[in-house]
Amino acid sequence: MFKLLKTVLKTGDPTAKYPFAPFEVHDDFRGKPELKASQCIACGACTRACPANALIMETDEENGTRRWELSIARCIYCGRCEEVCPTHAIELTDQFELAVTNKADLYEHAEFNLSNCTECERPFVATKLLNYTFDSLEQAGLTGAQLEMRKRQLSTCPECRRKANMLDDKNVTCDRYISKYDQIPVVTEEEGA
Repeated sequence: MFKLLKTVLKTGDPTAKYPFAPFEVHDDFRGKPELKASQCIACGACTRACPANALIMETDEENGTRRWELSIARCIYCGRCEEVCPTHAIELTDQFELAVTNKADLYEHAEFNLSNCTECERPFVATKLLNYTFDSLEQAGLTGAQLEMRKRQLSTCPECRRKANMLDDKNVTCDRYISKYDQIPVVTEEEGA
């Protein structure tokens, strides 16, 4: 009997003292996602990758803002948002105690300003995303006229860019090849037989 008691005392506590003491989690534990809004460029990669649709991004053209929202109640803590974020703005924390008394506390928000199109003045892209793209082009080695041309193209909305390309004679691709195909003789069935 004493031998058994001695063995039990040596083993220590078989259970964690949680909730009276903090519960230590492993380094690879996937808990609540957290957004660092200062690093986020509002590209929307996380919203497209989220299988549970816990992340949404809405554009408000009247106010010129884009709103990012995370619903912790829908999140399945898969970590896809963290994997696809190009600026590492989303990170899974080790927080797992997420009980709240108010349902509104299960949502996290962030707002980003939008840049206006240089042609039609409609807001169309997050300012931080546009600046990130410009910086990436500079780091890729574009300089001078090439960089300015790309900046002009990227500063216009897709609709205005499409209109500009359709009106520009040099950008209509079918005209480049018409003369090439006009020189090919057409063979009829009677001539070929």
